[in-house]
Amino acid sequence: MSKKYFGTDGIRGRVGEYPITPDFMLKLGWAAGMAFRKMGACKVLVGKDTRISGYMFESALEAGLTSAGADVMLLGPMPTPAIAYLTRTFQAQAGIVISASHNPHDDNGIKFFSGQGTKLPDDIELMIEELLDTPMTVVESSKIGKVSRINDASGRYIEFCKGSVPTGTSFSGLKIVVDCAHGATYKVAPSVFRELGAEVVVLSAQPNGLNINHNCGSTHTEALQAAVLAEQADLGIAFDGDGDRVLMVDHTGTVVDGDELLFIIARDLHGRGKLQGGVVGTLMSNLGLELALADLDIPFVRANVGDRYVISELLERNWVIGGENSGHIVCFDHTTTGDAIIAALQVLMALKARNEGLAQSRQALRKCPQVLINVRFGGGVNPLEHAKVKQASERVTQAMAGRGRVLLRKSGTEPLVRVMVEGEDEAQVRGYAEELAKLVTEVSA
Repeated sequence: MSKKYFGTDGIRGRVGEYPITPDFMLKLGWAAGMAFRKMGACKVLVGKDTRISGYMFESALEAGLTSAGADVMLLGPMPTPAIAYLTRTFQAQAGIVISASHNPHDDNGIKFFSGQGTKLPDDIELMIEELLDTPMTVVESSKIGKVSRINDASGRYIEFCKGSVPTGTSFSGLKIVVDCAHGATYKVAPSVFRELGAEVVVLSAQPNGLNINHNCGSTHTEALQAAVLAEQADLGIAFDGDGDRVLMVDHTGTVVDGDELLFIIARDLHGRGKLQGGVVGTLMSNLGLELALADLDIPFVRANVGDRYVISELLERNWVIGGENSGHIVCFDHTTTGDAIIAALQVLMALKARNEGLAQSRQALRKCPQVLINVRFGGGVNPLEHAKVKQASERVTQAMAGRGRVLLRKSGTEPLVRVMVEGEDEAQVRGYAEELAKLVTEVSA
């Protein structure tokens, strides 16, 4: 069955536009509570990022969940992967995150985690959607859920992150700049790296509800690049608004993307005999990643874009490492979902083990020129199904004669078509990408 509300990463949209409205969130809380209660006694953790609408949706979800008889434990602003971890440790039936990740403050959304800290199974999402289409009821007064707040959530998660590196690990002598995107990592990330001995310079850690991801974080690295150079730091770390994506900047101010970070972690695991299989990337992963892993005899497979699909492929193959070039990296040997802080720590451990800087360590991966153009469309007819777009895509693919790739796909979270062309000649690649993007724009008009 197709889903009416749930996308690849929960439910997301513009605040005030259906379904990202208080009345829908009330009903969603109730439907989720009813679904989770069918599994027995129901305890649900609720966390959020720092966008201003989180207060409104937290209250609405709380009312809906308790009206269905679910007990609610509020975490306040916490990274998305922290909610996954704490849902497991508190033995809750589910965790809910109020966040729109890397999007601006005027977007918001809801992500769910199962009691195991993983994405909700499809059958549970479908059950919630079915309940959303039924009249809302309230359990009798004696069964209404209770609400409490977990006051030591940050401390618990900081210790969990530190526990992902060997006891006694010290990053003393390492100077790093950390950009928290005015988001959910603003308290915990600096503490993690400081408590492990690093000298930390903090950027974008003054959230006001409106500045999340605004000209900062993993989607806007310019300030971090400048700060790394100005501070003469060893490297910089950029998180997104909810803390499940990470990019880095080396000491020269060059951005190191998710493909490169994934390679550095995988190579280290492989060298220590702990890789367990291969690496999962996505359709957007650079061809250079595939070739660099092949040089090490490390298997590589591509999943559809989205952490849900990366995780599914990892589970199916019983592998432990996968990710996206956007910086969403999953380390299954440490946690159950993409975790930016833990991924950053694994990169630092790999650099420490090889006694290399980030700039040197990334050189073993030579990326192929890749041009990505986002084309906004109205959401009506799918431009990717248009005959002219299909024909042009096939023509470009044939012209590259097996020495490059063309990928056109709709975003799972925004009304965008992503046009990606990859090959050996950057000028040729850019020309093809601009040609295809222009055509997508024309047929979408």
